[in-house]
Amino acid sequence: MRPILMKGHERPLTFLKYNREGDLLFSCAKDHNPTVWFADNGERDSMQLITASADQSVKLWNVQTGAQLYTFSFNSPARSVDFSVGDKLAVITTDPFMGVTSAINVKRIADDPSQQSGESVLTITGPAGRINRAVWGPLNRTIISAGEDCVVRIWDSETGKLLKESEPEVGHKKPISSLTKSADGSHFLTGSLDKSAKLWDSRTLTLIKNYTTERPVNAVAMSPLLDHVVLGGGQDASSVTTTDHRAGKFEAKFYDKILQEEIGGVKGHFGPINALAFNPDGKRYSFCYLILGLLPYPRYVSEIFSSGGEDGYVRLHHFDPDYFNIKI
Repeated sequence: MRPILMKGHERPLTFLKYNREGDLLFSCAKDHNPTVWFADNGERDSMQLITASADQSVKLWNVQTGAQLYTFSFNSPARSVDFSVGDKLAVITTDPFMGVTSAINVKRIADDPSQQSGESVLTITGPAGRINRAVWGPLNRTIISAGEDCVVRIWDSETGKLLKESEPEVGHKKPISSLTKSADGSHFLTGSLDKSAKLWDSRTLTLIKNYTTERPVNAVAMSPLLDHVVLGGGQDASSVTTTDHRAGKFEAKFYDKILQEEIGGVKGHFGPINALAFNPDGKRYSFCYLILGLLPYPRYVSEIFSSGGEDGYVRLHHFDPDYFNIKI
């Protein structure tokens, strides 16, 4: 793999996402400045996207000019956003805050920004704890959510009715940190602090596969080209400076999706990986981390734990030809 190191943030990275064409990579961080890069070479551009923030707002941006089109306001921090197929709707999760429960909100996205409304077409409340991620199910008919209470849920996107939820016997045992869909939306992958990732059927919520590792999982991604999944995470950030970097287990680990066996990894990072994303063409992936200015290894990674200046980075990997011929 040929990594490209991209510096564009001053705080820890939190999320990565490619556009559908795969030519742009969007990154979000705790520095309040969402950034977009050309996916081939890591160059920056002025376009933006829909963003959720702890300032209790979600902002809609023009991806060509960078102009802010609209601000959705909430009563608690917004954590995640996801456009529906067709981009006519957006699902937004908000955190519990000052007596306000966590919620899933659906907003209609107007074709004409001047006609945009802040009203929710659907609001779902009730899941305990923080909802870390919510995405659209097949044909936009359902919403899939997961979070701190360790439960995966499927909701009716029109009525808000709870349709299915994961059983404790097969579900995660600790908070679910990440959730990503397959390219065709037929299945999805969850990662958890219980040191596992699980593959689920998007319609039935049947557990398909289970991937176990020796470190908490913060981020997951699935290749759209091969039957591969990648897991990232590592030792908790608060312990990063007290242990050897090899003990933290901060590698991005690749697994065969069908056989559930580890097939490789990318080593050398000093702190937890927070986000992973495959390009839609399947030939490159990204993960994000940050560098601690006072650590003796300035090329390694860490999460939000610092005694000095923090520089946010995105690393872009182009796969070598051998990657496409991996056999177990």
